[in-house]
Amino acid sequence: MNRYPLWKYILILAAVLLGALFTAPNYFGQSPAVQVTSGKSTVKMTADMVAKVDDVLKAANIANNGIAFDGSGTYASVRARFADPDIQFRAKAVLEKGLNADPADPTYLVALNLQSDTPKWMQSLHALPMYLGLDLRGGVHFLMQVDTKAVLNKRVQGIQAAARSQLRDKNVRHAGIDRVGDNIEIRFRDDATRQKAKDVLASQLGDLSFVDSGEGDALKTVVSLKPAALKQTIDDGVKQNISTLSKRVNELGVAEPVIQQQGPDRIVVQLPGVQDVARARAVIGRTATLEVRMVDNSITPGTELSSAVPFNSELFTVGRNVPVVLSKDVVITGDYISSAIASFDQNQQAAVSITLNGDGGRKMRDLTRDNVGKRMAIVLFEKGKPEVLSVATIQSEFGSSFQITGMGNAENSAELALLLRSGALSAPMEVIEERTIGPALGAENIAKGMHSTIYGFAAIAVFMLVYYMMFGFFSVLALGVNLLLLVALLSLMQATLTLPGMAAIALALGMAIDSNVLINERVREELRAGASPQAAISAGFERAWATIIDSNVTTLIVGLALWAFGSGPVRGFAVVHTLGILTSMFSAVFVSRGVVNLWYGRKKKLQAIAIGTVWVPDQK
Repeated sequence: MNRYPLWKYILILAAVLLGALFTAPNYFGQSPAVQVTSGKSTVKMTADMVAKVDDVLKAANIANNGIAFDGSGTYASVRARFADPDIQFRAKAVLEKGLNADPADPTYLVALNLQSDTPKWMQSLHALPMYLGLDLRGGVHFLMQVDTKAVLNKRVQGIQAAARSQLRDKNVRHAGIDRVGDNIEIRFRDDATRQKAKDVLASQLGDLSFVDSGEGDALKTVVSLKPAALKQTIDDGVKQNISTLSKRVNELGVAEPVIQQQGPDRIVVQLPGVQDVARARAVIGRTATLEVRMVDNSITPGTELSSAVPFNSELFTVGRNVPVVLSKDVVITGDYISSAIASFDQNQQAAVSITLNGDGGRKMRDLTRDNVGKRMAIVLFEKGKPEVLSVATIQSEFGSSFQITGMGNAENSAELALLLRSGALSAPMEVIEERTIGPALGAENIAKGMHSTIYGFAAIAVFMLVYYMMFGFFSVLALGVNLLLLVALLSLMQATLTLPGMAAIALALGMAIDSNVLINERVREELRAGASPQAAISAGFERAWATIIDSNVTTLIVGLALWAFGSGPVRGFAVVHTLGILTSMFSAVFVSRGVVNLWYGRKKKLQAIAIGTVWVPDQK
């Protein structure tokens, strides 16, 4: 009656062992470390940097406790651990000098950091400690509002200029193009011309919708962005700002920055460990510009460039396809670029499709008409220092829309499109919320959270042992498994633990023990009704299950709603709360019954069970 098959015990044991494995990294602590990240948009961090960092440290006779490559893309870095802070500071100075030829213009950024002491074999299994939020570690929090109207305004201006340019190129006559709100209104004198214009625009600008109106010789077509394209435009603008902020935050040397979209038009920036708010604001708000210049063809490739640069040109040595000599005359700047999207050319090879506004289209048409076969370059200027993003050959005359081909693969085209969009912020942002939390307060919050969990667990354990005796012990054991699994899941998901999250852990303990109380009381009721101990155990667990499901599912719905619609601390609470409900249902029923079955299930002539006093009403 009360026997578990072997596979269920194996499942429980596996869950406990995995829980212990993924919980353990939170107890190993951290060591002083340095973090090396890319300081330039065109320089990628790869696993090869591990050997380079190791060589620099060995040359300076600085011992390390391990060097590892971490992350990918924008957040990729190399981290080296050391025995104490003194060696950490020495290593930082050595790496800054050894990795950068010009300290005033560093290729790589070296920042002080902390690295987890989790053994490598655990890290290889993705067993890592939880991240700590600002309220537990200290740092700076910004909530920024993106001006999406500026993003949309820039796109509409680009559409207006592109429409005028496309119709001019195809010799389609119109009676005027005006902007009305977020729409473009084009007037015509006959329907045939209007249909031709619509065909031209639809073939070149596929994300537009057209609405005709008017009569006689006063015809007009209202051009607007399709709803999906409108949403995509705003999303791209916010993502462009996020990408730009991500690159800038690298300069602050933040190990685990949180830069994420919140709602349709807000961005949360959390910088753990940063206390200098003024510097953080300056870095985040920095501007950058893009320039398109022609390559100076008077310089023969392979010559000594430094001694052959003409008066009206300059040598660029940082970025892709360098060294290269470019004219000082700027064709267009990034202000003329209305969109840059990764795409494919006619041969299905990776490319970048660029759309310019009206003035940019005219300037580009004038430039390319007389320079077919020559090369032009796109240069990013940030903090007054240039990086060459791309050097391409002009294949034919083009205007407001053109492609950069020869990107090699889709990853390169996506990266270049992002760089073209993210050289500067796509739209202004306003800081609408700012918080600074000191590290001392963070440590105090951790201590309070730990104490609340430990004391709460201890109080529950004492009550359950006194009131339910052996069944109370089983409940406490199941509660411990629940806590173990909850922390393991948070670590496995690499969730950021905040103070509301710690409050949710304490709440999860109370809710988990509530399920055990229901089970124990149902067993008592069966004993009170005259059932045998084995029958009481079986019926108690089975009949309590429906009540446990009802109470937990209703609470789970609320937790999922908070998770889906909440933000910041509310979402942090909801994540832990939701996971706590799931682990409590597993531990309170499955684990608890497994232990009870293991203890009592093999006793065929069981006469009594230790579940506290069973009050039997007087028989009359």
